[in-house]
Amino acid sequence: MGSVLIQTLGGLGLFILGMKMMTEGLQMTAGKRIKTILGAVSSNRFTGCLTGAGITAMVQSSSATTVMLIGFVSAGLMTLQQAVGVILGANVGTTVTAQLIAFELTALALPAITIGVGLKFFAQKKKARYLGDVILGFGLLFYGMTVMKYGLAPIKSDPMFIGFFTKFDPSSAGGLLLCVLVGATLTILVQSSSATIGLTMTLASQGLLAFPAAMALVLGENIGTTITAELATIGSTNINAHRAARAHTMFNVIGVTLMLLLFPFFVKLVELVTVSMGAGPAGEVIDGDYVNISRYIANGHTMFNVINATVFLIFLPLLIKVAVFLSPRETEPEAFLTLPNFEDRFTDSPIAALTKARSEIIRMANVAIVTYKSVIKRIKDRDHKKLGKWQRYEDHIDNMQKEITAFLTKIYQSGVSESEAKEVSSLMRMTNNLERIGDSVENIAQATGELIENNLHFSETAMDDLDNISGEALMFLHHITDGMTKHDENFIDMADSYENNIDAMREKMRQNHVARLRSGDCSIDQGLVYIDLLSNFEKIGDYCFNVAEAVAGLK
Repeated sequence: MGSVLIQTLGGLGLFILGMKMMTEGLQMTAGKRIKTILGAVSSNRFTGCLTGAGITAMVQSSSATTVMLIGFVSAGLMTLQQAVGVILGANVGTTVTAQLIAFELTALALPAITIGVGLKFFAQKKKARYLGDVILGFGLLFYGMTVMKYGLAPIKSDPMFIGFFTKFDPSSAGGLLLCVLVGATLTILVQSSSATIGLTMTLASQGLLAFPAAMALVLGENIGTTITAELATIGSTNINAHRAARAHTMFNVIGVTLMLLLFPFFVKLVELVTVSMGAGPAGEVIDGDYVNISRYIANGHTMFNVINATVFLIFLPLLIKVAVFLSPRETEPEAFLTLPNFEDRFTDSPIAALTKARSEIIRMANVAIVTYKSVIKRIKDRDHKKLGKWQRYEDHIDNMQKEITAFLTKIYQSGVSESEAKEVSSLMRMTNNLERIGDSVENIAQATGELIENNLHFSETAMDDLDNISGEALMFLHHITDGMTKHDENFIDMADSYENNIDAMREKMRQNHVARLRSGDCSIDQGLVYIDLLSNFEKIGDYCFNVAEAVAGLK
């Protein structure tokens, strides 16, 4: 009994390790391409679904694709409808893994491990090392299947285990629900539907599970995989991220529920289709193994997700409406003052991690804009009580910078491609300059406080000048924030124009101020505060331009 458990769990561990290595290697190899594809996803739901299927087939993980999409929605790089369309396709794409397993490529496991180790540890080029990860992961995946198979072999004739597995009888309502519940629970525990499907195939190939029972387990595994998307939204203040995760959960839960109502017919359909493709009977035994059942399970998994995606693509607007209803409501204006929630699952996927970081930087930029608008209003209305709010916002910007910088450092140290390393550098530059903008806003708030406390007043001309330069700086802030989510060909040219305008305005206003001093229209005390304000507006323009260069990928 002990050796059976150790071999089964050890084989499952090798499978999960292989799956993780293969997914990470594929993401590192095709990361830039994946990001470009996701960034260009059409609003057409059918195109989005095909895109999701293609990307997930490419990275071999619907969980990785879904986490990426949650990040894209949080960062404003993708609409909710686009993301949900791609998620539907991701569920179809993930079935490629089961189809791959069903081909029984276990003979290639050790050669793949040999080649993969050689490339991963001895290749000079990064791309070759990433390819080594893919090949090594492939080998470990199939070697894990072999270990599980030999581990389970001794128990297939044990009366106690046969008695246990006979409980998984989907011919009764209780047995059917038990299969679904166990499949969902296992997937939640191991965080990989591919791993639990691999285990299900191994159990079935040893005769411990009949095809209907295995199919019911697979349906449950489709529900369990939704937990990854739900976990990815924990701590997120982005409402659309919650809605995308909720749509993913509903898609699988409702789809499985409907399929359970038609379960006998669905099983029969899978059997007819599989036989028509040239496969032998599901119950055919050769050398003690059920040699065809893996093909039936893989086809059932694919057919369920294809049928489910087709149905929900038709009713996508309704799915989104229900997801919106079941998601948290819009929060209070200051509810965005929560620190970034970076968890280890994001670092498993560099694309998802960088997208998550970008979404938090956009949030940081929005906090800076709110802080800035609150402070510049006080120059005119001189409300000292409302002015005091800036400190809480500015402290939050500082704390966000620390959290984001620490997360970006962790991503960089985890091993990234050259293009991803460059993106980390750009995101660092954005974060640091946004923090400096917060410092300049702090200086403006302190100067405004001094103005109010000492009952100092500017001339009408000076106030008009401050309105103009502060308005230009605000438009620049909005421009760089919009640029983080939208790709405008004129983005950097517009940024250059804003920066030059602010510099020119500051110089002209400074000269006008000197003229007012000479004519006696302005006193020294007001003048010092005025020059300090102009200087900080000009610094904000400089920091905004630094952010713009990072957004454009120039630095």
